[in-house]
Amino acid sequence: MRSLKLNRLIPAVAMALVLATGAAQAQRHPGMGGPGMGPMMGGHVEHMLDMVDATEAQRAQIKSIMDAARNELKTQHETLRSLHEQGLTLFSATNVDAAAIEALRQRGSAAHEQVSKRMSQAMIDVARVLTPEQRSKLAAKLKQRQARMAERMKSRSGQ
Repeated sequence: MRSLKLNRLIPAVAMALVLATGAAQAQRHPGMGGPGMGPMMGGHVEHMLDMVDATEAQRAQIKSIMDAARNELKTQHETLRSLHEQGLTLFSATNVDAAAIEALRQRGSAAHEQVSKRMSQAMIDVARVLTPEQRSKLAAKLKQRQARMAERMKSRSGQ
């Protein structure tokens, strides 16, 4: 396996953030996505693929990657939801059980780690589908977007 150079890793990480954002949006808005695209291929990822002029073959491969990731993450999403409910129960109990809360926190951390690993793998798989030029173009676009968002945040805070 060849090692990734820093100039290739940065765009790959940027794509991961886009994919993770899309996944989070899809979980909050299950109906999101174009025809046949599924929730994780909603507007965010589709827009990113448009920006880099992804081919239909690339889109199909990326859809397959994201569908597989989404299916594998369903169980983790249900686990995290259950842990959240358990946490609320523990918090509202008459006597707070610190050991039980700590055990629940550890289970939650482990579940989040599994989600992170799976999303990282999906990001790597997607990065391998895109060309180096597409990843560079995507990174440049995301950098511009980040600068615009930072400027908006700055203007909102009155600084």
